[in-house]
Amino acid sequence: MTLFFGLILILFLFIVAATIIMLVIGPRLLLEPRRRTEEFYRALGKPVSPKELNLPYEEFTISTGDGLKLESWLIRARGKMRGTIIYLHGVADCKIDGLQFAEFMHAEGYNVLLYDSRRHGNSGGEYCTYGFYEKHDVVRAVDYLLSRTDIPAGKIGIFGTSMGAAIGLQAASIDKRIAAVVAENSFATLRTIFDDYQRRMIKLSFHYLRNMVIVRSELTAKFKASDVSPLEAVKKIHLPLLFVYGTNDNLINFQYSLLLYEHAHPPKELFAVEGASHSNIWDIAGASYKQRLRDFYSKYLP
Repeated sequence: MTLFFGLILILFLFIVAATIIMLVIGPRLLLEPRRRTEEFYRALGKPVSPKELNLPYEEFTISTGDGLKLESWLIRARGKMRGTIIYLHGVADCKIDGLQFAEFMHAEGYNVLLYDSRRHGNSGGEYCTYGFYEKHDVVRAVDYLLSRTDIPAGKIGIFGTSMGAAIGLQAASIDKRIAAVVAENSFATLRTIFDDYQRRMIKLSFHYLRNMVIVRSELTAKFKASDVSPLEAVKKIHLPLLFVYGTNDNLINFQYSLLLYEHAHPPKELFAVEGASHSNIWDIAGASYKQRLRDFYSKYLP
């Protein structure tokens, strides 16, 4: 009997400790992802500026509706312009991460706009809300592109990876000027992806912990977590969508991409990269991925 109560006490103390940990650090981890700098990418042997790739570009800022400045690059197409693509990076990353994509699409004849999302890179902002505010920032980016009379934008597409994919889908649900979206490794809802993160962090799936962290985060950043839902967004979208995922994704379950595809309206496409994890789809898929992107954008951004 003593052993039984001892185990109960240990379990109780563990739950209390887990609750305190999640309440203290949970909102901060959710709302304040680390900012990766040039040094991070240089350590990986990657270029950190369009200049290093000899790409013609402009550097400027985009102003958000709530007064933040988003650090941006606009890379002009090579040869005849075929359209413009907005690149949206993942959590903790920044526009530097999109240079490989930009180099490829530039050569294919597309302008590419890359910017640091709020609370990322060199952009302003205290908190990341995974699309609640960020989808409106995409609208501002479209506004900027269409305001440039010296650089025709053509049709505007989006390429988003991870969090950027989720943001791109949410933006497309409110801005009909967006003509096509590629969503790579997107999550379906903020609540479900936070559940997954919680299980990896403390090995518990108690919803009460999730709910407490979400409520504190909502009050801190003044947003509504239930509204951060690519799943609900795709139900409102009537434009071409390409969902891309790695079958060995260890951060965002690829089943979310399948769920998004299932609820999306046609035209829609699905591209599975066998053996790819969350961040190496380009390396694993290689030329086949480039061809899929080439075909998709040339079809829907003529």
